[in-house]
Amino acid sequence: MKISSDTCKAISVIFFYMALLSFLIGMAGRLKESFHSRAEISTAGFTVAAVLAALGVITFLFSWRNKTDKPLEPPL
Repeated sequence: MKISSDTCKAISVIFFYMALLSFLIGMAGRLKESFHSRAEISTAGFTVAAVLAALGVITFLFSWRNKTDKPLEPPL
């Protein structure tokens, strides 16, 4: 199944924003003083943020590659 370059870029933006959300959840878990399992939540939030950011970068690079693979053809 072929995915267009614009779709890949949109997916990479979604991954970046989900990574930002996970990072903020991890920061909130770390800053909350009276919460019992704050270490687990902050560690999981930071780990998920790193994985999603890596997926966003990979998806963005694949979208850039798909656009440069097609040679420009003159219109008929």
